[in-house]
Amino acid sequence: MVFFMVRAIPGDPAQILLGQNATPQQVHEIRARLGLDKPLPIQYLDFIEGAVRGDLGNSIVTGRPVTTELAVRFPATLELTAFAMIVAIIVGIPVGVISAVKQYSWLDKIASVFALTGISMPIFWLAMILIVIFGVRLDILPFPGRLSSGEAIPSVTGLVLVDSLIAGNFGAFWDGFLHLLMPAAALGTIPMGTIMRMTRSSMLEVMGEDYVRTARAKGVMPWRVVFKHALKNAMLPTITVIGLQVGLLMGGAVITETIFSWPGVGQIAYESVFRRDYAMIQGVVLYGAFLFVLINLVVDVLYAILDPRVRY
Repeated sequence: MVFFMVRAIPGDPAQILLGQNATPQQVHEIRARLGLDKPLPIQYLDFIEGAVRGDLGNSIVTGRPVTTELAVRFPATLELTAFAMIVAIIVGIPVGVISAVKQYSWLDKIASVFALTGISMPIFWLAMILIVIFGVRLDILPFPGRLSSGEAIPSVTGLVLVDSLIAGNFGAFWDGFLHLLMPAAALGTIPMGTIMRMTRSSMLEVMGEDYVRTARAKGVMPWRVVFKHALKNAMLPTITVIGLQVGLLMGGAVITETIFSWPGVGQIAYESVFRRDYAMIQGVVLYGAFLFVLINLVVDVLYAILDPRVRY
């Protein structure tokens, strides 16, 4: 579907690559070199044949293999997604638990409003508001990119925070951490609200079970009832939500990465659509689909770890 849909996008990749002043002969030569002059069924068979071998073709714009471009961009998306999800989990799960334990209290109402606001707020609007307030007005958080122009560290893992620690460059670590804050806050808002609401609803359902009431009747400490008996079973739906959110974000946070000029998979996806880079678009979609399936497999394995009934 993606293969044929991207070719329905108006615009000729060869013409875009060469510019408006290119002659028809030059455009024809580029189309022939890229294989775009072949019938679509033949192009599709060539793509499938290469994909089976792990060859997703070369980027029309850079000329480099798509797999190489994705490998270069992947660490930036991984770092941003991991940081955003860590914040979302650290905030979302405890607030969801508190909301369930203190149901209908003012804490619960505030948390519910906060969660709904996070889910409903457009990411592009929040990202621009963060830039205006913290990046321009207050000038306390740097942007765009992953590091300031004067900072440079040797790339080992591709993760700025990890590579800066390996190099012993704590200044670069702090600079990279500050660059992460705004995009991670914008990206983690929706997962945070989703995790918060799912944790609350799961906890409310579990807190009404017989074994929880029995534990309370036996005089078990309230915090043990909540965290040892209730939370573990309530985490199963929450883990599913976390896995889905990670899969979505790892596929490329297109809006966030584009606004903050974050050099990840999302940004290259946007640039590829703009430049009609067919091979790169196909590669990004396959990469996102593969990660989504892989992360859901990990979630299924975690189910078996947390719930003995699944193992049985």
